[in-house]
Amino acid sequence: MNHISNKLNEEKNKYLIPVLLLPVWFLLYLNLESITNLFVYDIINLSKDTHLTDAIWFFIFEVPKVLLLLTLIVFGVGIIRSYFSPERTRKMLGGKKLFAGNVSASLLGIVTPFCSCSAIPLFLGFVESGVPLGVTFSFLIAAPMINEIAVVLLFGLFGWKTALLYMSTGLLIAMISGYIIGRLKLERYVEPWVYEVKVGHLEMAEEKIPFSNRITAGIDAVKEIVSKVWVYIVIGIAVGAGIHGYVPENFMAGLMGKSAWWSVPIAVMLGVPMYSNAAGIIPIVQALLEKGASLGTVLAFMMSVIGLSLPETIILKKVLKIQLILIFVGVVAVGIIIVGYLFNLIY
Repeated sequence: MNHISNKLNEEKNKYLIPVLLLPVWFLLYLNLESITNLFVYDIINLSKDTHLTDAIWFFIFEVPKVLLLLTLIVFGVGIIRSYFSPERTRKMLGGKKLFAGNVSASLLGIVTPFCSCSAIPLFLGFVESGVPLGVTFSFLIAAPMINEIAVVLLFGLFGWKTALLYMSTGLLIAMISGYIIGRLKLERYVEPWVYEVKVGHLEMAEEKIPFSNRITAGIDAVKEIVSKVWVYIVIGIAVGAGIHGYVPENFMAGLMGKSAWWSVPIAVMLGVPMYSNAAGIIPIVQALLEKGASLGTVLAFMMSVIGLSLPETIILKKVLKIQLILIFVGVVAVGIIIVGYLFNLIY
């Protein structure tokens, strides 16, 4: 009886943690600007309207804001991801045809756990499950580009409209790029050994997971992801704070503004070989926008850095021939450039 009672208490505690912490989260988030003003202007007594004060205020306000948003969204996405194991994702995409497969793969890429190191096992698993090459690439493009970190940072720094815009255009790029790669029939550029490998996996009945365990998965996701990216967030916001405080208004207009027609392709060319995650690059993007850079140019730069990850490309070289890697990078880069010009035209 004691064992059962302890088990029930453990289950209750799992529910209690988010219930108790959620009001604290809202209290902090809604009063963050007032707390920052109190700290900057009253406690450390900095003078208003100086470059240093602007930079410090930006840093002290943005770091906790982004970390609070990230914690909440990662917790929610962690619960959702507990419903989507890699095996289940493979099953869902197996036998899917173009164009429906590209749409499904792109949407699943948002909620499926992914990192550069998992690119090859996922690629092999998809091929073995009969997932078409173009559909596989839609997943590989969407998973790193449209992740919860990017969405949280965009929402926190730019608002929901820009976050939604980024998500929708990112999905379009993943769908259309995968569709084009599929239509080109490029299977001959996959290393021959890939089609000979049988990825070992057992057919197991779907295990029913209690919701309390899914809450634990959300908490674990927060611990894992936030512990990995907080340093990048702090560094990115620190660079952004420096730009915010010291770079003159409209300084970037001549380099990355709408009038500089060449800025979008140059931004993508610079972004492709760079390696950073969303946590490091988005705060810098925000600061560039404040100083006159156009939205289309900076979003194109950000998409190329996040979506065409250099480590992922290097790792995929083990399963893809160089011709397919170049086509993959080229098709996605062209899609990003078109989106950049489109945003500059609309905004």
